[in-house]
Amino acid sequence: MSVKENFDLAKKQYEQWGVNVEEALEKLKNIPISIHCWQGDDIAGFEVNQRELSGGIDVTGNYPGKATNPEELRSDLEKALSLIPGRHRANLHAIYAETNGLAVERDELEPKHFENWVQWAKENGLGLDFNPTLFSHEKAADGLTLAHPDQEIRDFWIQHCIASRKIAEYFGKELGTPALTNIWIPDGYKDIPSDRLTPRKRLKDSLDKIYAVETDERYNLDAVESKVFGIGSESYVVGSHEFYLGYALKNNKLCLMDTGHYHPTETVSNKISSMLLFSDKLALHVSRPVRWDSDHVVILDDELKEIAVEIVRNDALDKVIIGLDFFDASINRVAAWTIGTRNMIKALLNALLLPNDKLKQLQEEGNFTERLALMEEFKTYPFGAIWDYYCEQMDVPVRESWLSEVKVYEEEVLSKR
Repeated sequence: MSVKENFDLAKKQYEQWGVNVEEALEKLKNIPISIHCWQGDDIAGFEVNQRELSGGIDVTGNYPGKATNPEELRSDLEKALSLIPGRHRANLHAIYAETNGLAVERDELEPKHFENWVQWAKENGLGLDFNPTLFSHEKAADGLTLAHPDQEIRDFWIQHCIASRKIAEYFGKELGTPALTNIWIPDGYKDIPSDRLTPRKRLKDSLDKIYAVETDERYNLDAVESKVFGIGSESYVVGSHEFYLGYALKNNKLCLMDTGHYHPTETVSNKISSMLLFSDKLALHVSRPVRWDSDHVVILDDELKEIAVEIVRNDALDKVIIGLDFFDASINRVAAWTIGTRNMIKALLNALLLPNDKLKQLQEEGNFTERLALMEEFKTYPFGAIWDYYCEQMDVPVRESWLSEVKVYEEEVLSKR
């Protein structure tokens, strides 16, 4: 049978439970995913004085074809976007500035250093998001930045974050959609600290100074991102979940949750509903931890599906900003983007196709038998037929046929780098 015939049969099964499939697809078209540029070049960036990765960040693998300049990276992103249904966003780090061969320190970055990215985003109908880069730098060599005991070092990173927010504001003005500026720092200690409070006081003070410089919320949204531990900060992280959650709520900032930044028994999906009660918006970096924050390519696993369900069933599609954050150099990087982003969209579609109102009603009635039965039965409903139709309608490859395009791109472009 054709894709359309399979879709029509599947649609009837969902409609028996009151699921409006066409409405679900229309909603899906309008959910942007912020796709991280750093998968394409292993977080190398384009600084004139390139530094080794540090701050607890590591990329393993040496698959050929890594992007080595802005043009290659944008070309690779374009290829991935051509294989992904929907209209999305690109997420940049400060190290992706283009300075025309001049060494520009991070605290001196300006919007002009990202003009090419903005022009590219306009040509491709994309929004842009931004992150100050507080790692892979000599002033972060001891694992401390905004919480550093040295005021001079703190001031450098404060100015970098202020500059980054101004760049993001420029993105929002130029592109007509607000940019999310997310601050993550590697600060912490390898061994048990003798003082947990003082570094957190310094971090709070640094953030206060950063946010004392106003930006227009129509163009820039501020977020802070926590972490439970990292390489070199195994015993203590200054910017813990509790710290940033409290700071965000008190200062009207977005709390960004990375799915790899919690204890193995914690799930971000379980946190979303609680945080939505107290925050107008929140942000996500969706990754896949394997035993730790390993940033594996996102797969369609139970937690990814549950994250999407929590967003959809709580009517929070306009309240949760979804971004991705993984980096794998052991496989084709364009394929990594394609796999991960398509899976995030699949998870959202799966959630949109559930009879969420009916399932809520069953729980309220205490009918846990039928609730469990339906939740399990819907796991094998013909979701794939709806997904195939959506891809066809959005003019991107259906099923695994996208892989042949990546192979051609690898042969014709990536293999020649």
